[in-house]
Amino acid sequence: MDKNSKIAFLGLGSMGAPMARRVAAAGYPLTVWNRSAGKSDGFADVAGTPGQAVSDADVVITMLSDPAAVREVVGAIAGELKPGAVLIDASTIGPEAVHEIAALLPAGITLVDAPVMGSVDKAAAGELNLLVGGDADKVMPLLELFGTVRRTGAVGTGAALKIVMINAIVNGVALVAEAYQLADAYGLPEDLVKQSLSTSPLAGLATRAAAENAFYQVKLAAKDVDLAARAGDLPIARAVHDRLTSYSEASDEDIAQLVKHFRS
Repeated sequence: MDKNSKIAFLGLGSMGAPMARRVAAAGYPLTVWNRSAGKSDGFADVAGTPGQAVSDADVVITMLSDPAAVREVVGAIAGELKPGAVLIDASTIGPEAVHEIAALLPAGITLVDAPVMGSVDKAAAGELNLLVGGDADKVMPLLELFGTVRRTGAVGTGAALKIVMINAIVNGVALVAEAYQLADAYGLPEDLVKQSLSTSPLAGLATRAAAENAFYQVKLAAKDVDLAARAGDLPIARAVHDRLTSYSEASDEDIAQLVKHFRS
């Protein structure tokens, strides 16, 4: 691909919007679509429907909230895709859903699964970690706009590794939150606990549990942990999912707020 390759970006949520802005800033012809039209403010070429967005696109990127949304949108655009186009799904939907959307695509369309690890600030800075499955050679220049690419193997392996990674992180943040709850029960000073966690094997998770500039909503974390729990006998994931879904009033908060809710 080159800078004349036409890109369609579908889904301008908290992660999708800064990723799409990076595509535009790099000089690619870009058409965007989002279910809520207000989120497309600031983009030059905004399509009214997903089909309109992809009709002449060489590469289509989907960054949507869950498997149902991806299935719906891919089903709507499958017949509108340009022959030879590449569809990159950057959503977190798990390997089963990736194979389901692969079955919706006509012959000649290349599917690449490329879910991302990182927060909104990393998306804006092009510092995400992309877990990329499938034949991505053609679109590497585009993927590298978003951050560091880790090739994982066949289609679906990127989606699978994302669920493995994000499940461990969410469960780990819940573990740190529970550690603070236990420390409160013992009457330990918060600063002492924080400093001790920061120099322990849990340091990275403790940092994420204290993050103030990240935005990974509790409801999305619950969705991702549920995907993991459905894939195997994972009692910790199931317990964390139950805890996450019990915080209905906090569903739009970042997962760092779990510490507050565990301690309340």
